Amino acid sequence: MSRAAVLTGVGSCLPPRAVPNDELAAGLDSSGEWIRSRTGIEQRYFAEQGTATSDLAVGAGERALKSAGVSTVDTVLVATTTPDRPCPATAPVVAARLGMRGTAAYDVSAVCTGFVYGLATAAGLIAAGVADRVLVIGAETFSTLLDPEDRSTAVIFGDGAGAVVLRSGDPAEPGALGPFDLGSDGDGEDLITVPAGGSRQRLSGLAPAAGEQYFAMSGKEVFRHAVLRMTGSARTVLDRAGWRARDVDHLVSHQANLRITNHVADDLGIPRARCVSNIAEVGNTAAASIPLALDQAHTEGVLRPGGRTLLTAFGGGLTWGSAVLTWPDLDPARA
Repeated sequence: MSRAAVLTGVGSCLPPRAVPNDELAAGLDSSGEWIRSRTGIEQRYFAEQGTATSDLAVGAGERALKSAGVSTVDTVLVATTTPDRPCPATAPVVAARLGMRGTAAYDVSAVCTGFVYGLATAAGLIAAGVADRVLVIGAETFSTLLDPEDRSTAVIFGDGAGAVVLRSGDPAEPGALGPFDLGSDGDGEDLITVPAGGSRQRLSGLAPAAGEQYFAMSGKEVFRHAVLRMTGSARTVLDRAGWRARDVDHLVSHQANLRITNHVADDLGIPRARCVSNIAEVGNTAAASIPLALDQAHTEGVLRPGGRTLLTAFGGGLTWGSAVLTWPDLDPARA
């Protein structure tokens, strides 16, 4: 019998410091209302000094494990663009702090598509019999990469972590993930990037130019690619699943920008009212955005058992990916 990855727990963790638009706008020749109107964001959370990505990942992982009613898994995957250190990976640290020393653990790097890539990787491990249960975490401290004087990026991103527990199960049962669609286009590597710090820059023989240590993004091109790639990928998984757009109860896209989410929904023919969105409260949290949205929507009762749910994401690389599942009946007492 084929083995599917079944979602059985969900959790999230945000740092305590909320940063409203007005706090950032003061130093950017902007206004809180301008930020909201352009992005849909009203606030985001920034990690305080002394906090690392692993701290948020552990918090989200603990909650997801509690939601699933388990204390251990066979593999821990952490999707992140902001690891604690360039070396080693952050996932083994997270696994150890969760009491799982000896458990397989590694990072997944696909920027904002990282969580969907992580889900697909976990599903593959389960299908192959390598693991029976996997913890997939998306965790970011993107504030560490931002140029505080760059209005195009400083107001968009926030910090946070979200996680799910997947177990081996039947492909026909609620919570079973799949089909998946994944893609990439390395010709767009410069559209979403941190230019300095890697081997390309270090072996160039040149010192980093001013500002190259910060995250940079080509906004208009990214907007176009995000809509195009998420829409195309979503259509692919809908076709593979035998679903029509009108069958989708909830679209959970990467929380990049509210206008992007609306464009994707419109192009797919999914009513905007069916879009799960928390970008107003947390901003763009990169690899953490989809699991954060899932946990909030589950906690608030938006995601209900039996609801047909479409996940889609786009990020640097360029990368993109989508998946579908029927939302399971998670225990609200443990969530």
